[in-house]
Amino acid sequence: MSFSFFKPSRPKTPQEVTKAIKDSLVALDTKTVVEVKALEKALEEVDKNFATMRCMLCGDGEVEPNVEQVSQLAIEFCKEDVLALLVHKLPILGWEARKDLVHCWSILLKQIVGSTHCCVQYIENHIELLDFLVVCYDNKEIALNCGNMLRECIKFPILAKYILESASFELFFKFVELPNFDVASDAFSTFKDLLTKHSDVVSGFLVAHYEEFFDLYENLMTSSNYVTKRQSLKLLSEFLLESPNSQVMKRYILEVRYLKVMMTLLKDSRKNIQIASFHIFKVFVANPNKPREIKVILAKNHDKLLELLQNLSLGKGSDDEQFEEEKEVIMKEIERLSRLPELVS
Repeated sequence: MSFSFFKPSRPKTPQEVTKAIKDSLVALDTKTVVEVKALEKALEEVDKNFATMRCMLCGDGEVEPNVEQVSQLAIEFCKEDVLALLVHKLPILGWEARKDLVHCWSILLKQIVGSTHCCVQYIENHIELLDFLVVCYDNKEIALNCGNMLRECIKFPILAKYILESASFELFFKFVELPNFDVASDAFSTFKDLLTKHSDVVSGFLVAHYEEFFDLYENLMTSSNYVTKRQSLKLLSEFLLESPNSQVMKRYILEVRYLKVMMTLLKDSRKNIQIASFHIFKVFVANPNKPREIKVILAKNHDKLLELLQNLSLGKGSDDEQFEEEKEVIMKEIERLSRLPELVS
């Protein structure tokens, strides 16, 4: 004989969780948002449903998630356009709901149904969602959440390619210099992922958009913001010297304009800037196919350049043997050019 008066509640199915989340998000309409009590009640419902979603996708700490249910939830989210609602309602959500969403987002994107990442394919078909997430960097309340979600998207080459080639990509050149340090740093992390995660995609983008991209990038390297300047120089070394980008690098190091930028940065009073710029400057000098104009500039400025390089070091305690060897090679090449009569006459 059973003495239980209450039956344990039946776990919700993926379809039921999807409907509950969709209904609670749709309830965050314009009318609800302007009524404080109605909004509070609606957000409580969202929080409850998001907690259920997180439990289904991640488990509850004691029971592992059911793989079939996780896949089915991803399918239902795509079928019922819940993925789009999750993104568009993000600015209204409370802190806990945003945290749950960010945690679940990466799991949803990883779900493979058949041979397809169904949520990634959904975003491909609703590509404006990526533009929305990028623009959200302008909203400091949700910027870090959107940044996390964007970086999860960027792990997939097709989505990274879209962002790189979209009009919204240019916004990153503004976002990385926002006055809010946390938001600017997060934007730079996303910017870096876009330029380093998929070398073949990046190479194609740089070849196709060389002039526009490097025009904008020069502004970062010459920024009055120390962090922006240092990070952008370091990042330039990372993606420019990647083997798939050799075509881009060969074009870059033929340009007098960018040689002059690096020479100016070598004179910066801060050692970290000098070191970072040296690693790019050395490629201009070591290039066996230097155009005459670059040779002339190096030759005519040899005294100042040699003095700068002579005084440049990584600092005490640094393993600088390779650095010193590279520096010696570069100095010898500058000295060689300075002795050529046709360059200094």
